[in-house]
Parts: sequence; C-alpha cells; structure tokens
Amino acid sequence: AFHGRTLLSATLTSKVSYKTGCGPFMPEVYRLPFPKRDTGEQLSDEALSARELDRLRAAFKDTVAPQNVAGIIIELVQGEGGFYVAPTAYIQGLRELCNEYGIMLIFDEVQSGFARTGKWGAYQHYAVTPDISTWAKSMGGGLPISAVLGKASVMDRVNPGTLGGTYGGNPVSCAAALATIQSMQKHRLNDRAAHIGKTIRERFSNMAQRHKCITDVRGLGAMVAVEVHENGNPATPGSTTVKRVSDYCLEHGVITVTAGVLSNVIRVLCPLVITDEQLTRGLDTIEQAFAHAAGTHAQSPALLGARKG
Repeated sequence: AFHGRTLLSATLTSKVSYKTGCGPFMPEVYRLPFPKRDTGEQLSDEALSARELDRLRAAFKDTVAPQNVAGIIIELVQGEGGFYVAPTAYIQGLRELCNEYGIMLIFDEVQSGFARTGKWGAYQHYAVTPDISTWAKSMGGGLPISAVLGKASVMDRVNPGTLGGTYGGNPVSCAAALATIQSMQKHRLNDRAAHIGKTIRERFSNMAQRHKCITDVRGLGAMVAVEVHENGNPATPGSTTVKRVSDYCLEHGVITVTAGVLSNVIRVLCPLVITDEQLTRGLDTIEQAFAHAAGTHAQSPALLGARKG
C-alpha cells in the first residue's frame, strides 16, 4: 500500500522504496496483507474474503485488541501495490466488523476517486459507506488540492480551526476543483471511464493469449493493469520484461506506469478525456512493446488491419 509521505501516512505505507531513509515512524500501526490471490491461486471471491476476514479476526487476538484500534485504512483498488481490487464480500465484511467493534473505516480514494473507476468513488461499487475518505489527484485537474470527507458524527467532533495549514482552502485550487467536477459531469466521465476500461481489458486479454508472460489482467473501471512473469512462470516475476516494455513505450511516445512490490505490473492511468484514436494508438504501442520484449517484433492486428486499408 502507498498512502503518502507525511510521517503518519508514510508509517501506513508498506512499500519499502517509499520509506528508505525516512523515519523513525509512528508506533501502534499494524498491517495485514491486502485481500488478493497469490499468482495461480484458484479461490472464489467469497472464499478469499472469508480467509482474509478470518486473518483480521485472528489479528484482534494475537496482535492488537479491537478496542485499541481507532481505524482501519484501505485502498479499494491498490495503486502502487499493483491495481489489485478488493473483493466486494471482503469490504462489506470489513464494514460489519468495524461496526461491531466501533472502529472507523477509512477509504483512500486519492487515486481511485473522481470517475477513475466509472463511479465518483470506488466505494460506490461496494454498497458500503466509509466513516472517512481521502481524495486528491484528479480532483483538481492538475492543480494541488485534496480533501478529507467524513460522516458528520466524525467531522463535527473537531473544533473549528483545529486542523488546517498555510495553503488550506487555496481559492485558485478550489476554483479549479469546481471547474473540474463540472467538466466531469458535462462530459459524463464516469461513463467514459467504463468504456475506456472495457476497451483496455479486451485488448490486454487478447495480448495475454499471444504473450504467455502476461499472467493476469485486472482492474476496476479505467484502472486496469497487467501482471507479468517471465515465460508465464509464477516463480519468476517479470520485472525485466516490464522494464523493456516500459522503455520501448517511452521511446515510441507512450508513457506507462509500473507498479507492484516486485515491479512486475504495468498499470494504465490514461486521461479520461483521451480519444478512442489516442487510446488505440497507446494500446498498439504497448502490444508492440511486448512483442519487442519477447524478440518477435510482431505488429498488432489493429495496426496490420489499418495498413491494409
């Protein structure tokens, strides 16, 4: 998980490369594995959720008492972690456990919020409302702004003026955020994100049939990623292939973003205002990059078809 670079958010972050040289960190922060399948593991969402919720219940017995837990923080779709999507049954079970023990449920929507998953917030896919959520990135359309949202029962407990900072409520950033939200509504970017995600998934799934190094295609809405293992071997993370693919794409005008603890994931975070033509060109380049990395130098069917025409 990655939650930020302030002292407490860096403490919450588990990715080592973002913490090296920092610290000491805050005490009384405990981590559990994200609810995901291991490569090649065959588990239904229900079985996976049950296993991971049992792991949390066990932690309440052998790690920290639930009455000492102030909040549980989770990304519904891991960003830096590799675009793993939390199962619905797990999040709903998490909500029930938090209700049972009086623990606040906190969602990090910084990367998944504002139409990225086809909803205003990823939480809307789960029929679960958090007690607190954090938002930023797409919110300002490029200008720096973030927000913490919460239920009135939580937010009204803080006295006015208690929390703030030099740049809080910056009027230019606030105006940009309002204009961005209006643009998202006008251009129906939630629907657009769903279309983009469907297009990317279909192309990546087709690529996986031709390139055995692609071992998983996953995501939610327009947050889509491919996981890579050398020659499709689960024991050999494909960080080398991912580096080759990323370098090739950059040389050919497409910026890709890698992810995952083992740097063997390529995630797509294209602008939601991207045209279909631009999206096709980007996906064509990624497919060419995989062929280049494999040494086949094959061209995608889309490009071959275009040239025949």
